[in-house]
Amino acid sequence: MPRSMHGGRHELGQNFLTHRPTIEHITDLVRLTTGPILELGAGDGALTRPLATLHRPLTVIDIDEHRVARLRDRLPHVRVERADALQHPLDAPVIVGNIPFHLTTPVLRRLLAARGWHRAVLLTQWEVARKRAGVGGGTMMTAQSAPWFEFELCGRVAAHHFSPRPAVDGGLLSITRRGSSLVAHAERRAYENFVRGVFTGRGTGLASIAARVTRVGIPVAKRALIKAGIDQRGLPRDLTARQWAALWHGLRS
Repeated sequence: MPRSMHGGRHELGQNFLTHRPTIEHITDLVRLTTGPILELGAGDGALTRPLATLHRPLTVIDIDEHRVARLRDRLPHVRVERADALQHPLDAPVIVGNIPFHLTTPVLRRLLAARGWHRAVLLTQWEVARKRAGVGGGTMMTAQSAPWFEFELCGRVAAHHFSPRPAVDGGLLSITRRGSSLVAHAERRAYENFVRGVFTGRGTGLASIAARVTRVGIPVAKRALIKAGIDQRGLPRDLTARQWAALWHGLRS
């Protein structure tokens, strides 16, 4: 296939999924959802073809103009657009895709800031998927978005199940928007700053760090930690989504 005007496979991060059981697993996860589907980075259509069998409105995008043209010929009943996943509106209820590993974090940031979707099923870099799902401890990015989203690790995909083979394994990550958020949307920016402050703040123990970030006394911070069910000897990565939200509400009040 001719080289895209945007670069070759290496520049575009094109590692195409070839593992049939993983393709079926992704399709089954999407089958549990409802509404129109947006696929990011369709490539040669390994996911597009089974997604099309769900008989739901399906839009797929890819930045490679040659692959877009070929998909349009092969799947005339599917809406295929040449677009960049970092710019195209993420406004379908269901988002799915094999995300170029080097774009995993910026795509996730865009996704978590968008408000037009309900469920995302993404094949990403393994380490990113593992961290976002809180395996081994939560990350700052996950804690910042956890009041509005639930993360689930749905499987690991070995590197040899891609072509060409990437340097690391992939991870299947499911993200679901909560039906009822744990923190009001109007407080989101302030809450994100609070989480960032706790993760990066100086001090000995969560109580002193939280007190410094929110400018309350340490006794007040200790009471908020106890009320939220948080071990004062713990680390920010140990807190659950509900504990973060409870601590936020406790310190705000």
